[in-house]
Amino acid sequence: MGNIVAIVGRPNVGKSTLFNRLMGEFKAIVDDFSGVTRDRHYGKAEWLNKEFTLIDTGGYVHNSTDIFETAIRDQVKIAIEEADVVLFMVDVQVGITDLDSAFANLLRRTKKPVLVVVNKVDTFEKEHDSYEFYSLGFEKMFCISSGSGSGTGELLDEIISLIPDEDLVMSEDNAEDEIPKIAVVGRPNVGKSSLVNALLGEDRNIVTDIAGTTRDTIHSHYNVYGKEFLLVDTAGIRRKKKVNEDIEFYSVMRSLRALENCDIVILVLDAQLGLDQQDLNLVTLAIKNGKGLVILVNKWDLMQKETNTARNYEMEIKEKLKPFDDVPIIFTSAIEKQRIHRAVEVAMQVYENRTKRITTSKLNEFIEKIIEAYPPPSVKGKFIKIKYATQLPGRSPKFVFFCNLPQYVTDSYKRYLENKMREEYDFSGVPVTIYFRKK
Repeated sequence: MGNIVAIVGRPNVGKSTLFNRLMGEFKAIVDDFSGVTRDRHYGKAEWLNKEFTLIDTGGYVHNSTDIFETAIRDQVKIAIEEADVVLFMVDVQVGITDLDSAFANLLRRTKKPVLVVVNKVDTFEKEHDSYEFYSLGFEKMFCISSGSGSGTGELLDEIISLIPDEDLVMSEDNAEDEIPKIAVVGRPNVGKSSLVNALLGEDRNIVTDIAGTTRDTIHSHYNVYGKEFLLVDTAGIRRKKKVNEDIEFYSVMRSLRALENCDIVILVLDAQLGLDQQDLNLVTLAIKNGKGLVILVNKWDLMQKETNTARNYEMEIKEKLKPFDDVPIIFTSAIEKQRIHRAVEVAMQVYENRTKRITTSKLNEFIEKIIEAYPPPSVKGKFIKIKYATQLPGRSPKFVFFCNLPQYVTDSYKRYLENKMREEYDFSGVPVTIYFRKK
C-alpha cells in the first residue's frame, strides 16, 4: 500500500519549488536515471524512514484563459480523489485571492487531510500576515519558505504522522495478499483497454461511458489457464464528453495509485512511440517501490518489419532502462490478440521471481565462489572482507552483506554481485537491493 501526497494551489505560489525541496534535499531518493529529473512532476520522497509518493499538480496545468473553470478544477478533483494527503499552497505576499477561495471551497468537501502551506514566510512580520489564511477554514497550517527550506521539517513530520505504518497496512491487506496483483499502466491510447479486454474476454468489456466506471481503478479477479491473479486496471481512463479533463494528469494519478498497490507492473507502450519520459518515470517508481516489471510493446502489427526489428527495438529500450535492464519485453497486438497470454505467463513468472527466498547457506556457498573469482577491489590500501550474506524478509528481494568496511564497497562491485545473483537465481523483471553493513 503506498501513500500519495499531492501539492495543489493556484499558479505561481511555489508548488514546484516545494516539490523539488521535498524531493531533493531531505535524503530523498534522487533518481540516477539520465534525464529523469528534467520533466518530473512526481517521485518518491522519504522522511524518517517513511516513504511517500509526491506529485506536483502544477506541472500539469496548461495555460488556459479561464484557468479555474477547466483545467485546475478538474485537477483538484482528481488530486483529492487519488491522493491520501493534500498540501494546499498559498502565497503570503499576495494574500487570499479569489482563486485561493475557489480552491478552498473544493477542498473543504473532502474527508482527506488537507494541510494549508503558506509559502514565502521568511520574516516575523510575514508570519503575522499568514494568520489570515485560517479564514479559509482548515485546521492545520504550516508557514514555510520553499526557497530557503525553513519550516519544511515540521510539514514533513505532519505528513509522516498521517501515513499509516507499513506493519498495520500489511496485516489489513493479508486477505487478498495471497493472490498476485498485476497493474496495467501506460500513457493514454497505447492500448491498455484493448489488452485488458482481450485478457478478460469481450463479455467483460470495461470501456463504457456509464458514470462511475471511469472513476475507479477496476480490480478484476482473473482465473484462466490455471493462473489466478487480480488485474488492477488503469484503462478506465476515458475522456468524458462533458468534462474536458486533463487526460495526462488523470492517467498519471491513476497509474501512481495502481502502481503503489500492486505486485507486478505491466507497462504498455505504443510500438510507434516507444519509451518516453513519462514511461521512464513510471519505471523509476516501480523500481523504487520494489515492484516487478514487464514491458509490453503493443500495436506491433502496425510496424514495418525487417529481420532484426524486434531485437533492435528491444536493445534500444534496454539501453534507456540501464542500469536495471533485466526486464522481459514482449511484442503484442491487443487487437489481433497476438501473444496476449504470453504476457500473463511472463508476469506470473516475474511474480515468482519477486517472491523467491534463498536460504542463507545456499546463498553463502554461491557468494563465496563469486567473491573468490573476483574479490572487492582495495580502496586506499584497505582490503574489504565480506563475511557472509543473507536475504532480508519482505516483498521484494533485498540482501544484506556483512563486511569489515562497508563504506569502501564501490558501486561497480555492487553491480557485479547483483548481476551474478541475477544469473544464478533468475531475478528477471525484479529490482534487487543490496545493502552492506558492518559485521
